[in-house]
Amino acid sequence: MQRILLVCTGNTCRSPMAEAMLRAQAARDGLPLEVRSAGVAAASGMPISSHAAKTLRQRNVALPGHATPLTGSEVAWADVILTMTGSHKRAIVERYPDALSKTHTLMEFSYRDHPVMEDIAEAERIYTEWQMQHVLGKPLSDADRAKLQELERRLPSFDIADPFGGPLEAYEACAEEIREALERAFRNPENH
Repeated sequence: MQRILLVCTGNTCRSPMAEAMLRAQAARDGLPLEVRSAGVAAASGMPISSHAAKTLRQRNVALPGHATPLTGSEVAWADVILTMTGSHKRAIVERYPDALSKTHTLMEFSYRDHPVMEDIAEAERIYTEWQMQHVLGKPLSDADRAKLQELERRLPSFDIADPFGGPLEAYEACAEEIREALERAFRNPENH
């Protein structure tokens, strides 16, 4: 059984929708997954937003529980941590450096076997080099700077927009983006 932790900011919109949809997908496709969600800035016990709840009900998906703050025990529990944005990923890795290898944005995880991942790896290599050069008081080389700019132009956004405070349509669009990413990320080869 693989343990998946989905993370957003307040754990009232994106990550609980993703949790509920992944649970439904796992049940439908016979995937051996245990799924939870949490928020990097969640207030314990807050209910899921009304628009998120309505969006899930329209999709005939069971509603998850209340908001859960991200803790070390949640991080330790998870085999894979999937965040809604790059800033959530950075927040987790800053707080829990040992979680680096198992923490990804949902979108990048859903494209993990896609050629775009080569560009991501190259961009991360250049960012790492840039940080090392910065510590040494040296600028990034012009060639690496140009390569990084080219990569940034080519790379898709790996953030799922926050619908918080928006209209129902924003939640529906967010849910569809999450659904598509979950379908890519967790395909059961026997069913597809």
